[in-house]
Amino acid sequence: MPYWVYILHCENGSLYTGYTTDLVRRYQQHVLGTGGCKYTRSFKPLSIAQHWQIEGDKSVAMQLERFIKKLPKKKKEELVRHPERLYNISVCK
Repeated sequence: MPYWVYILHCENGSLYTGYTTDLVRRYQQHVLGTGGCKYTRSFKPLSIAQHWQIEGDKSVAMQLERFIKKLPKKKKEELVRHPERLYNISVCK
């Protein structure tokens, strides 16, 4: 089953990162505030800034999400502009 790792652009200018098996459903949950995510209930997402389909098990998606979350905002913005750079990271292989 493929997983998606995604970055949302939120109304306060922040970038929120998550993972899911259904990107459209999860985005709608964030928008509606029904998915259990306190952050996007407070700072509504404006758009999906970037997303990657991950082939592999859940642990790969979780590792990648954790890696992105630890990046400074400037590096996240670079990934949004140049999504192909993420595939050069060893956690994706």
